Amino acid sequence: MSRTVFCKKYQQDLEGLNTPPYPGAKGQEIFDTISKQAWEEWLAHQTMLINERQLNMIDPQDRQFLQQQMDKFMAGGDYAKATGYVPEADDK
Repeated sequence: MSRTVFCKKYQQDLEGLNTPPYPGAKGQEIFDTISKQAWEEWLAHQTMLINERQLNMIDPQDRQFLQQQMDKFMAGGDYAKATGYVPEADDK
């Protein structure tokens, strides 16, 4: 049986993650307040940011930037978008 959380991003009860995605307090906070759907959307967006902006995950400033963007994304705030990305049109 899956667990539910009140998702901070979507402001509703949704399926939660199976385990915390990070160690420590930040991982526990995400586990307790972010839905599986929001986390999966963040992972896809994070990948676009890393690739488009050529972020280096060894660089502490790039990691800090990504952390800030994740916090904004999850809070529903204005977060960085991947420049040049155009979603595919739905041909239905």
